Amino acid sequence: MSVDETLAGYANLLLYGAMAAYTAAFLAFVLDLAGGTARVERQRAVAARRQPVAVGVGGQPPALPGTPHRIDVDAPHPVDVEPAAAGPERRKAAAIGVSLTVLALLLHLAAVSARGWSVHRPPWGNMYEFATAGAAVVTLVFLVALRWRDLRYLGTFVVGPVLLTLGLAVVVLYTRASQLVPSLKSVWLAIHVSVAFIASALFTLAFSVTVLYLVQARRERRRALGEPVRPAFTDALPAARDLDRVSYQLHAVAFPLWTFTLVAGAIWAENAWGRYWGWDPKEVWTSVIWVVYAGYLHARATRGWQGRKAAMLALAGYGCVLFNFLVVNIFFVGMHSYAGVG
Repeated sequence: MSVDETLAGYANLLLYGAMAAYTAAFLAFVLDLAGGTARVERQRAVAARRQPVAVGVGGQPPALPGTPHRIDVDAPHPVDVEPAAAGPERRKAAAIGVSLTVLALLLHLAAVSARGWSVHRPPWGNMYEFATAGAAVVTLVFLVALRWRDLRYLGTFVVGPVLLTLGLAVVVLYTRASQLVPSLKSVWLAIHVSVAFIASALFTLAFSVTVLYLVQARRERRRALGEPVRPAFTDALPAARDLDRVSYQLHAVAFPLWTFTLVAGAIWAENAWGRYWGWDPKEVWTSVIWVVYAGYLHARATRGWQGRKAAMLALAGYGCVLFNFLVVNIFFVGMHSYAGVG
């Protein structure tokens, strides 16, 4: 089938619009983080006002020892006045960021769909298409996760990498719309790559949470040692223990999906090249990723690894994911050398 160049051009314009919306959302999430310190300070002030204060009868200060107590009948009854900022505070910047992210995702999905329609196939046949479609899945997973847990504090660390990925795709990885190479013309393209998208998106979210955990844990250690800790956006983040738990949960969901990706890839390889395994660089590094994350989950489940040691192993796993995507796909020669770059 021929390529619809007009529709492919519209896909590019929609992607530029999505990048503009992502930029606005990123700034909104940054403002939300910047205001996090002020919110925490107000909450601490409210908590301090709620502390019980020793008073005498009628709200008067307690009498000094040896001094007869006098009651002022005209003194008003003490009333606990609470500032308007007390209680759950509306995070307007975060709400705006989420709304802009939804808008960006709609434009992003429209761009990916238009790219696919222009070539009459799933739009993930080269590095450019994989990067743009994968970034859309990262955003989608983030927004879906917001329905079950308040992860708006991750907005900056999700939208930011998505925006960088799209910038890399447009500037470095861009490939004109074209038809697939013969080895990719299979139903396993949709099965294998779509699951890989979701697993990679979850690994990306887990990576962001893990980095925040390391930063928060370091501040908590310094505070516990009595060292001065300057106010920062991390004051508005959950406790390090909670971040560590969220990171583990995301990895636990992503790992079975990556396992399916590995198995589906082997089945596709047998269908396309007549063998399940051929020590292709892409196959090897997909397996390396699986081994590292398997080691991470095993260490946490059986050896009780938590905290910094487990976090460093998780970061090593995501480093392998990035190496597989940015290095193996482009610079290694093998059966998967169809990045379309250059």
